[in-house]
Amino acid sequence: MATYVAGAGEFTRDTNYISTRITADGRDGYPVEAGRYRLIVARACPWANRAIIVRRLLGLEDALSIGFCGPTHDERSWTFDLDPGGVDPVLKIPRLQDAYFKRFPDYPKGITVPAIVDVPTGAGVTDDFAQMTLDLSTEWTTYHREGAPELYPERLRDEIDDVSKRIYTEINNGVYRCGFAGSQDACDAAYDRLFTALDWVGDRLTGQRYLVGDTITEADVRLFTTLARFDPVYHGHFKCNRSRLCEMPVLWAYARDPFQTPGFGDTVDFVQIKQHYYIVHADINPTRIVPKGPDLSGWLTDHGREALGGRPFGDGMPPGPPVDGERVPALS
Repeated sequence: MATYVAGAGEFTRDTNYISTRITADGRDGYPVEAGRYRLIVARACPWANRAIIVRRLLGLEDALSIGFCGPTHDERSWTFDLDPGGVDPVLKIPRLQDAYFKRFPDYPKGITVPAIVDVPTGAGVTDDFAQMTLDLSTEWTTYHREGAPELYPERLRDEIDDVSKRIYTEINNGVYRCGFAGSQDACDAAYDRLFTALDWVGDRLTGQRYLVGDTITEADVRLFTTLARFDPVYHGHFKCNRSRLCEMPVLWAYARDPFQTPGFGDTVDFVQIKQHYYIVHADINPTRIVPKGPDLSGWLTDHGREALGGRPFGDGMPPGPPVDGERVPALS
């Protein structure tokens, strides 16, 4: 994600993404077609992790192929370090920037994941991560698996949007506001904002299993990817150290619930997450030493959230096991 620090020391995120959409009617010139597009992600990135989860929950593996960048990158671009020869086997490029430049030869901004690339032309279509997952839910319905959940049900969209907006500004982006603050005052203010929001969402989840309604929605996906990274990265590396996630009882139980639900925890690679943050952010961690901890076995312990009711997939059913080539190391 492209970022910069403002003069007052407060972290500011550049949110001007490529807003082209892939839609059922193809109104932006890119109609939904099975096999035409490739989703490029990095397991380390929380924003990309959202797209990985939604694609898996909806069962879009056969319709939308996926390419995995490595956990680290240089100043130029995310790279396909995990593939033989460092080249994506479908797009035949070593760097994601090649797809951006194919469409915009003078593209001046940061190269971000997730991104969707048009395979026939090799050109990047969109990197608008927020709209991307909504479109997977609403525009790609022809290719959803049988029993796929409604992650963005029309009757709940206003509430999902409201909750998601606060989660994004105060929590998803809030941890970065702490980690990349350029002054003590900016860091202190960001810290207070973050934990005020975490307390708010913890209160909201005390009496209900999910953020909106009684099933998993887009809002839960957006919160989960930040919570999954909280103790391994944000608590120490980003100075978000009032409490670890495992010391916030409601949020800790809530996070373990989806983690143990097919489609969530089986997309999380804690090794790559730690490698990315501790190696790439050399301004924060100049030694680039990746810490050995924390102990992650607690993610597999009983969460007890079933007592609140709710049905994870509504009238649907969970996805099957991850397909070959998309599995992550299991926690022991």
